[in-house]
Order: sequence, then structure tokens, then C-alpha cells
Amino acid sequence: MDIWLTDPDETFLARGPVAFATGAAGHVKDKRWFRDTERADIQGELPGWPARPVDTPNSVSGSLARKAGKGVVVGLGVAVMVVLSAAGGNLSGGSSGPGSGSDTPDDPADEVEDFPVMWAAPGTLARTLPWQLDPGRSDDKRYRTHAIVTDRRLVVVGFPLSKKNESRIEDEVLWEVPRSAIDTVERRDFKYGNDVRIVFTDGSWCRLRSLTREELTWPLIAPRDYIPLDSLTSAQRATVEAFVATRHPDVEPPLVTRNACGCYRVLVVDQLTVDADFGTTEWDMTMDADGVEVEPVAYHPEDFAS
Repeated sequence: MDIWLTDPDETFLARGPVAFATGAAGHVKDKRWFRDTERADIQGELPGWPARPVDTPNSVSGSLARKAGKGVVVGLGVAVMVVLSAAGGNLSGGSSGPGSGSDTPDDPADEVEDFPVMWAAPGTLARTLPWQLDPGRSDDKRYRTHAIVTDRRLVVVGFPLSKKNESRIEDEVLWEVPRSAIDTVERRDFKYGNDVRIVFTDGSWCRLRSLTREELTWPLIAPRDYIPLDSLTSAQRATVEAFVATRHPDVEPPLVTRNACGCYRVLVVDQLTVDADFGTTEWDMTMDADGVEVEPVAYHPEDFAS
């Protein structure tokens, strides 16, 4: 087993599955495009990429038919809900959260009318992304791609998938970029709630999808000032050390951040244990200023990773 590991002076922050996103709106459903800044398709210009036909937008009539079919299903669902309600069934719904998605597009031009997953002028960074990220070129039943976030860089690795042992990881570094080359990281919630747009400092960008989007984007979206353990009070430090002690001895040192409400988030990550579907395992805990662990039911909005 050959898991990619950070350098000794580098801080590991997150690892999870990642691939180019796929359209969800009717006109672009199951499609993706690789564009220059004039909206021309550039996938044939990307060096080393295997050939693949350019996607064709779905017809308007086909989209309408799908919507009509969905309307029938929704109507049946409403009817079932009415029957259940009349029978005294519990119909309480959960609130929206990470991965819950939204029916409102952030950018209709790039999510409804078109669906670029690469936007890159000649010579820009997004054009260097590896073709293995494209589900249309790489079979995720045989090969997986993960993103790794550290305090210094963003790395994309790939490895053959072993269905008999999904914890068997033989990483190959496909691409990496220093954090300084990333301008912004934006969560995009339209439909699935698992997409992220990474904008590079040269103006190029990509749209990726991950089942562990929150974990991957949390350390990227805003600069994080991690608090050294020796800067905590004795009570706070004792709580952190007790939390870490319940994990196995090979986990990374705890990452402590102070939330706007005054509570502290403690994150522990294990970069040595990797699952093909979900990446690395992590545990987090919130404590108040007195070092007392806060139960989830008492969390402030600021206590949730954002």
C-alpha cells in the first residue's frame, strides 16, 4: 500500500473523492463541457487527454418530457403524503444541510443554459488538470481520484479501485498546485449540493463534485488560524488531549480554531487510513471558552464548519 503523505513540515488538512461535476438541469443533464473564455469547446486541445465526443445539449422537448414525468411522480408523492397524513403518519421533514442541494441556480448561464466544468484561456492553470477527473474518460468502478488539501498545496491523486479491498490505496500523483495559486473556492448548491468551483489566480476555473465537499472546502474557503495547544488554557488543553486520546495513536495533531461565537472547534484527521469512497476519517468536537465540550444540540450556527 502506498498512500500519499505530507512532508514532515507540512500540515495535512483533508482528503476526499473528487471528479468533474455533471449537469443536472434538463438542457444539460448528464453533460459537461470544457470551455475557453469564448465558450468554445477545448477538450481536443488539452494535451494527453484521451479523445471523447463533445457532449450535445439535450433537446427542449426531451427536457419538457422529463419535467412532465417528474411532475407525475411528484403528484403521486403528494397523494401518498396526504394518505399517510390522514392515517396519522409522522411526516416531519429535516432542514436543509450540506449536500441537500438547491433548486435555485447560482449562475443560470453556467448551470442551466450551459455546464462548463473547465473555463480556461490558453496557457492557464485549469488546462493542466488531469483527464482522470473526467467521469466520461475514467471509469470510477476501476479507478478513483481524490483531492488532498494541506496548508501548502492542493493535490490530486489517482489509484486503481479494488472492490475486494477498498482500503487498498496505491496513490499516483496526477496534479498539484500551491495554495497561493488558488484565488477563491465557492460551494455551488444547485440541485445536488456537492459541487465546488475553484477559481485560480489566472482567472481560469474548474467545477468539481465531491461527496465530502464540506470537509475538503472548509480549510480552503477562508484562511484558518490554527491555535497552538500551548496557547490554550489548561482546562481547554485537557479537553483536547482527552478527545485525541480516544483515537488511535497515528492520527494527525489536533487542529484547533476559534469560532466567532467564542467556542472552539477541534478537528482530528487520520491521513493513514483512506477509504476509496469517502477519503480519510476525521473527528471533530466543539468546546466552550471554559474547555467544556458542547453538545451538538447546543451548537451556535458558527460552530458548524463553514
